[in-house]
Amino acid sequence: MAEDFREIGEDKSLLLVDDDEPFLRRLAKAMEKRGFEVETAGSVAAGQAIATARPPAYAVCDLRLGDGNGLDVVETIREKRPDSRVVVLTGYGAIATAVAAVKIGATDYLSKPADATDITNALLAGNDEMPPPPENPMSADRVRWEHIQRVYELCDRNVSETARRLNMHRRTLQRILAKRSPR
Repeated sequence: MAEDFREIGEDKSLLLVDDDEPFLRRLAKAMEKRGFEVETAGSVAAGQAIATARPPAYAVCDLRLGDGNGLDVVETIREKRPDSRVVVLTGYGAIATAVAAVKIGATDYLSKPADATDITNALLAGNDEMPPPPENPMSADRVRWEHIQRVYELCDRNVSETARRLNMHRRTLQRILAKRSPR
């Protein structure tokens, strides 16, 4: 590990909160291999219950969960353990939500897809330094595709409404949606 990053402390407890079950399992396994003692939760309620009963030294919370907002879990962790390091993960990256997460007490904010190395770097970065940039950042085409997919899902997969909101011709949007995601 790089010298400018702190080691995992004696308390290696890590709470992972995400409603994407396959992602949660993969991330939990990867973080255990890195030396963390992992607990997982698939909802805001479960995350808050664990944070209240056993406040973790580290936490990774998804922003959008099936039963609410992951920032509620961040607030609970901050109340119970102000020194914990919390990273907020989301597939819906936006400046407004990043600012809200940091104001509530998140240490860092990463957009999905973030891998275990990016998350570990963010969790272990010292307070004054930034973690290194991701090894494989998303391409501009991938970021655009992710944004279109997010708006498409928010519009309940209605092509016409999505095209209107994106200020895009409907046929152009249909062609984009028919293609595979860029790398």
